[in-house]
Amino acid sequence: MSNLVSTEWLAQHLDAPDVVILDASWHLPAAKRDARAEYLSVRIPGARFFDIDALSDRTSPLPHMLPAPAQFASGVKKLGVGDGKKVICYDSAGLFSAARCWWMFKVMGHDDVAVLDGGLPKWQREGRPLEDEMPVTPQERHFTPRVRASMVKGMADVAKALDGGAAQVADARSGTRFRGEEQEPRPGVRPGHMPGAKNVHYASLLRPDGTMKAQKELSEALTSAGIDLQKPIITSCGSGVTAAILSLALTELGAHDHALYDGSWTEWGASSNPVATG
Repeated sequence: MSNLVSTEWLAQHLDAPDVVILDASWHLPAAKRDARAEYLSVRIPGARFFDIDALSDRTSPLPHMLPAPAQFASGVKKLGVGDGKKVICYDSAGLFSAARCWWMFKVMGHDDVAVLDGGLPKWQREGRPLEDEMPVTPQERHFTPRVRASMVKGMADVAKALDGGAAQVADARSGTRFRGEEQEPRPGVRPGHMPGAKNVHYASLLRPDGTMKAQKELSEALTSAGIDLQKPIITSCGSGVTAAILSLALTELGAHDHALYDGSWTEWGASSNPVATG
């Protein structure tokens, strides 16, 4: 299954018994938006709400860290996601937090997962069907997690990679945040970036309509930022959400040796690790 599906594809498979659609919308706290409430008010027919914050490691002080396999399995089976199901993730921004949902399923060994290219905005612009009545509780399914630990990196892994040059770090935050020209949205987190990291703003990988750019443009965006696609890459961002857009792009390009730093800048910027600006 492709990692991206078109709105046309989803419209044709909307009633397929093996397809589960997940609204994985998530917003930065500063946006003061309630993703679940928005889901209840308008969604793609049959979609279930995938709560990135709720389905996370609640023992961690960091936001929406990857949950334990058993917790993930318990959460998604309540959404009707089981072995053999095709999972389609979308969000209300176009292509933003849906990539995080896609990445989580990939880490848990579920390859039959894709992101709806252009998300809910493109679906709405095309006048495709929507629903707003109370969602039906899905039938629970059995989900077997098969964790790919190599897809996740911790702070020590990143520090070691940067120190020895074993892997490149691609930071998906905006240029102003990367350079430390604006304050971080979370208290106690210093502005700036990891020494040696490269800035690849996630928006540089997307078209104005919220769809992902063609492979040639993706490759150019990454290489022009100083990323060598033939060498190991660690993606990072503010809190592990938009880093997954970089991971999705790398997967689309056929890059195999890449992982996501789950704690991202929220963890690094609040630590005693070195910080660079400019």
